[in-house]
Amino acid sequence: MTSRERVLSAVDHREPDRVPIDLGGTIMSGIMAGALHELRKYLKLEPGPVKVYEVFQMLGEVELDLVEAFGIDILPVEPLVQFFGLRRERYKPWQLMDGTGVLVPGQFEVEVDSSGDWILHEEGDPGQAVAARMPKGGYYFDMVSDSGGSEFTPPPLNEVEKENLISVEELDFMTARAERLRKETDKALVLGAWGCLGLPWVGTIPDFLCLMALEKEYVRNLFEVRTAVALQNLEKLKSWLGDSIDIIGLDGTDYGTQRNELFSPDLFEELYFPFFTVQNRWIHEHTNWKTWLHTCGSVTRIIPLLIESGLDILNPVQTSADGMGPAWLKETFGKDICFWGGGIDTQNVLPFSSAEDVRNQVKERIRLFGPGGGFVFNPIHNVQYGTPPANIAAAFETVLHEGRYPLAIT
Repeated sequence: MTSRERVLSAVDHREPDRVPIDLGGTIMSGIMAGALHELRKYLKLEPGPVKVYEVFQMLGEVELDLVEAFGIDILPVEPLVQFFGLRRERYKPWQLMDGTGVLVPGQFEVEVDSSGDWILHEEGDPGQAVAARMPKGGYYFDMVSDSGGSEFTPPPLNEVEKENLISVEELDFMTARAERLRKETDKALVLGAWGCLGLPWVGTIPDFLCLMALEKEYVRNLFEVRTAVALQNLEKLKSWLGDSIDIIGLDGTDYGTQRNELFSPDLFEELYFPFFTVQNRWIHEHTNWKTWLHTCGSVTRIIPLLIESGLDILNPVQTSADGMGPAWLKETFGKDICFWGGGIDTQNVLPFSSAEDVRNQVKERIRLFGPGGGFVFNPIHNVQYGTPPANIAAAFETVLHEGRYPLAIT
């Protein structure tokens, strides 16, 4: 069975030959560059600097030698520009704050302030606005609000209409990668055209939460505009990429906290449900693609709405959040949605427990999520800086060897 067949069987709730595996297939299921550097050393893979292909979260590109070592079944197809206007090209040597040598996009430049923080401007250009800051001794960038502390004013909708229309350059970049990977590998391909399918917010997330409470009619009209843009872009993506990709990531945000949803499920149903329903319906009526959505946190009360909207796949399945027990999730929703994640707890177990504890939790998750398909193994969100490489290896080696159907996990 090819990797592509394996993934699509699982998403369709059929048991493949083994549980499919993801690491690096999306910017929400990857690994921080420093952790990837240590993992490659541990596995004695070819030395060389890791490529930081996503600067905001400092994610490292998972190269094909590691893909083969861990039996990874998914590869990403993503835009030329993701965050901060930085183009994924002309990579150059750099050092993380801990001294680890990496490669970064050619535009990547920072200024160091008096505290030792890294300051990143849009497009790496000191003449443009500050986009992000990494604290001294840190590992990730924090986005910097452009409000300057003043009251947030949402943009006029006629300006929003002009945003996020996908360019020919981006289409060409993604199509070239998808066609090359389709020809050279048997992997399932995930299109992460992030920002092109109608980002469901404006301003910062706190700004937008306030906007939903105070200016609901604006938000409803915003979603109508963003839906129209998303449909235009979907037409273009279908025309250019066709069957060269298998799964498409919908634009979303986090809808849950550690304890419950960020806002009421009724508000989600009123505002977000129509937004996602239109996109899921269009994709399923016009393509063979499966739809994928990321949200962290406890989202038990909106999962039924996501299923009703036509969503195929939920990520990262944060089982450490309240109410998100894996056995309950599988029993309650396992026939209706594919769980892409939930394979190992990245808050507690993967970074802080023993390799044996990691292996035991992975076996448990295979046993709970695996029966009947509907499960793609991935840690809960990205693997973070400082995670012991022995634990990462234990997780992926366990699912590779123990996740074969018929499952015999005890």
